[in-house]
Amino acid sequence: MTTLFASVRATDRHNFPGPLAGSGGSNQSWSKSASLLGALVLLVLFSSSALAQYGGPAKLTIKSSVLGEDRIILVRTPPGYEANKLAYPVLYLTDGDAHIAHTASTIEFLARNGRMSELIVVGIPNTDRGRDLSPTRPKQTGATGAPQFPTAGGADNFLKFIETELIPEIEKRYRVQPYRVLAGHSLGGLFAIHALLSRPELFNSYVAVSPALQWDNQVVVKRAEDFFKTRKELNAILYMSLGNEPGPIDDGFHQLQQVLIRNQVKGFEWEAQQMLDEDHGSVVLRSHYFGMRKIYDGWQMPRDPDTGAVAGGMKAVDEHYQKLSDKFRFTIPVPENLINQVGYQYLQAGQNEEAIAVFKLQVERYPNSANVYDSLAEAYEKIGRLDLATPLYEKAQALGQQNNDPNVAIYGANFTRANDKLKQAAAAKQTEATKQDE
Repeated sequence: MTTLFASVRATDRHNFPGPLAGSGGSNQSWSKSASLLGALVLLVLFSSSALAQYGGPAKLTIKSSVLGEDRIILVRTPPGYEANKLAYPVLYLTDGDAHIAHTASTIEFLARNGRMSELIVVGIPNTDRGRDLSPTRPKQTGATGAPQFPTAGGADNFLKFIETELIPEIEKRYRVQPYRVLAGHSLGGLFAIHALLSRPELFNSYVAVSPALQWDNQVVVKRAEDFFKTRKELNAILYMSLGNEPGPIDDGFHQLQQVLIRNQVKGFEWEAQQMLDEDHGSVVLRSHYFGMRKIYDGWQMPRDPDTGAVAGGMKAVDEHYQKLSDKFRFTIPVPENLINQVGYQYLQAGQNEEAIAVFKLQVERYPNSANVYDSLAEAYEKIGRLDLATPLYEKAQALGQQNNDPNVAIYGANFTRANDKLKQAAAAKQTEATKQDE
């Protein structure tokens, strides 16, 4: 750092992009034919994906008594998980080997840009995809899935595995919040909607990408009609999508959409989106992006449209996060970097006492962070209270070293500068006193 309010840390810019990014404040915090298409759909529906080659997710093995086999599970924890004590919501993802890499990257991107929370992502690779993700075993020859898939119809058993074996194992091993999302593509999308209808309290939100609702003469659509007709309240969110996929899958999608339009259920939020420039395979990536945006609608703190500044100060910030906590049904704390930004807004506006009050609040809420002491010290230094700023800079430097903070060199430079100034001031005062005595 060359001057006191000269630079913006890269980590803070990434957390809060927009009109304020890059402007002042060393700690300032600132998304061809129907037949050929049908063949493609069937290929994706019933073929197991090869394990994607990527680093990152941990692998664990569950010896499932429900399924009678060992199941490999992939788990991706958020950046910083090992270094903090935070708990996270969990996304359970069918076809996990095929989709965990790009989905985790999408989540990380959105979270870094303040559009959603981080998630633990649990990917479930397949052993018998047609068995686990299909709700029935069709008997009618003309029905999708019959009779060439004799193991079909195991979705209820697979859901039991998830509920009684997988979820308890994840919640035993990892720090989780009581909020679960289920996402699936094609047969996995069919399974997600089947899970919503069969065990609606097991997950809080659902993402169904190109759901294979044509399965067994739209059996799940018919079940949905009965379910939503009799359901009075449902605290859940459903996002479903479809590519440019004419034929039975398109018909099933729009039939379910009409069911949802006809039956408005209290507390239930849903969105159906068709992407005509995507196909059955390519639609997944964008769907997971928009699905997360739907689930986390309203997550981002409102800002001034002209300046990008947080409006309303800490009172508005606390109220916003209380509303989010009510929506997600667990306590969601105000992020440290958002408090930091509010403090710097006051400081740059010359409202020094308000800035100091916010930075003190930040210290109370995040006492193990080096950055909070550094920010409060800067505010004190700005008003000439080096006697208060210097020990805070020293505390920031010590915690930065302890936590392997990437900004520890900045904290050290701040402490050295402030300490030197404090010594110079003391020496000057002593010299003046000596002169007066003479």
